[in-house]
Amino acid sequence: MEVKISSENFKSLKDGDKPLVVDFWATWCGPCRMVAPIISKMAEKYDGKIAVGKCDVEENEELAAEYGIRNIPTILFFKGGQVVDKLVGAQGEAVIDEKFQSML
Repeated sequence: MEVKISSENFKSLKDGDKPLVVDFWATWCGPCRMVAPIISKMAEKYDGKIAVGKCDVEENEELAAEYGIRNIPTILFFKGGQVVDKLVGAQGEAVIDEKFQSML
């Protein structure tokens, strides 16, 4: 299940006991719409093992700025509260799944 990321819940998810994957996106972003179904599929596949969130950069400008998000989609991978990997731009399912697997 995907969680809507906001400044209110981000810290607790980031510092939680599971790895966290955050998809930074915006409603007007075409490539974001291509990646969204893949992220949803990964959220189901890794449910219970990896927390998955979506962060609208227009609703959460401070989080986007804090993590230097300049291009979307950007997917950040957190472990132990720290960014350990990232993907920028539209990526295929195999690439995204490989990154998810590396978080286990």
